[in-house]
Amino acid sequence: MSNENAPKTNRRTLIFLLVLLCAPVIVSYLLYFWEVRPASINYGELLEVKPMAGTGLNIRDDTIFRIRQLRGKWVLLTVDSGKCDERCLKKLYYMRQVRLVQNKEMNRVERVWLIDDDEVPGADILNQYKDSWFISAKNSEILTSIPAKVSQRDHIYLIDPMGNLMMRFPKDPDPAKMVKDLKRLLQVSQMEHAMGSSDTKH
Repeated sequence: MSNENAPKTNRRTLIFLLVLLCAPVIVSYLLYFWEVRPASINYGELLEVKPMAGTGLNIRDDTIFRIRQLRGKWVLLTVDSGKCDERCLKKLYYMRQVRLVQNKEMNRVERVWLIDDDEVPGADILNQYKDSWFISAKNSEILTSIPAKVSQRDHIYLIDPMGNLMMRFPKDPDPAKMVKDLKRLLQVSQMEHAMGSSDTKH
């Protein structure tokens, strides 16, 4: 190779390296301005993560309920009238089934119904969903921290083990897709817990 060709070769190599290094940035800008967004793998809508706070009344035993009592558990939560119409009953049923399908992991999941009025659920509902928390929450701070597109009653929400509200399922949800979301979260949090325990031992 002649001395004249050497600078040209070095220049081409430098340009190639610069293009290679800049390619990810260029592609990301193109995707942004063309509004290309990757499809989300979760079914539920991720919310701005924020801690839940507030109190209510546990209608089963007339004791004060504090949302922090559920720390360490994943929580499926719904808001509705104590009258509980057909859609309300469907949400309670979905929450129960989504939890049951988790099999050996089901004990890591709690279910909470926040009753946002003065109506008291019938004994038949209390018995049918006896493992759920039935909380009278009218005027409670808990309700003010729950976002909704139209109505809080439209959704089933998910709270993480740290007590943060982090996901909202759509109105009239697909329970099979809810199962997948929760199963994935349970698996990931179990792995993180195992890794944390391993680090502590070392």
